[in-house]
Amino acid sequence: MMNDKQLEAMFSGVIGTEYDTLKLICPLAAKMSQLVGDAVADYASKEAKELHVLELGGGTGITTLSILLANEALSVLSVDSEPTMQNQAKQSLKQWSDAGRLTFDGRDALSVLKSLESDSIDMVASAYTLHNFLDSYRAEVIQEIYRVLKKGGQFVNGDRYGLDDISAHTRMIQQEVSGYFKALIAISKLDVLEHWIVHLFSDESENHVMRESFSLQQLADSGFEQVKLAHRQEVNALVSAFK
Repeated sequence: MMNDKQLEAMFSGVIGTEYDTLKLICPLAAKMSQLVGDAVADYASKEAKELHVLELGGGTGITTLSILLANEALSVLSVDSEPTMQNQAKQSLKQWSDAGRLTFDGRDALSVLKSLESDSIDMVASAYTLHNFLDSYRAEVIQEIYRVLKKGGQFVNGDRYGLDDISAHTRMIQQEVSGYFKALIAISKLDVLEHWIVHLFSDESENHVMRESFSLQQLADSGFEQVKLAHRQEVNALVSAFK
C-alpha cells in the first residue's frame, strides 16, 4: 500500500487540478476518498482472486483512482449519471480503461444495480454519493447493494454521516460553512462558494441527511453484518459492512 505522500503525488499527477481543488475546498473529502481505497486494499489483501468492484458515483475519478491503486488484481465498474464529471474521469484514467481494469456506466446507481445479477460483485465502494440521494431512493440502493454482493462481500462508503446530537451537528456545519468562506473568498471563487452553500442546503435537508444511528441500523436491517463506522472527522466518516 502506498504511503500518504506517494498517494498525494499520484493523485495530483493524474487528477491534477480536480484533486488540488477538492483538497482546498473540502480537505476531509479528499482524505475520505483515500480511506475508501485503503479499505479496498485491506479487503483485497485477504482474497487470492481477481476482484470485481462496483463504484457508485465515480465523479471526476478521485475515489476511482484510490480504488484502482489499492490492488492490481481488481477491476472497477464506475457509475455516474453526470456526464461532464464522468468524461473528466475517462480522460484522467484512460490508462486504466485501456488496460481493461476500468469501465464506465452513465446510468443512475439504482438502474445499474438492478441490471446486475445477484451475488455477482465482490465489493461496492463509494464516496460522497449516497448522501445526495433522497432517503427513499437510498433505501432501495442499499437493498440492491446487498443483493448484488457475493457472500462475504463488502460495502464501504466514505460520506457525510450526521451526528445523532443535532445541536453538535449544527455547530459542525457552521464551522464547515465558515471554512468554505475562508478558503474560497481568499482565491476570489465566489461562484464556487455559492454552489457549495446551495448544495449544503440540500445535504442538510431532512429527506437527504444520513444520521449515524439510523444509517447503521438501516444497513443491519437490510441484512448486513459487522456494520461499523470509523474514522469520523467532523460530519465525515467511513462506514463498512459485510454480506
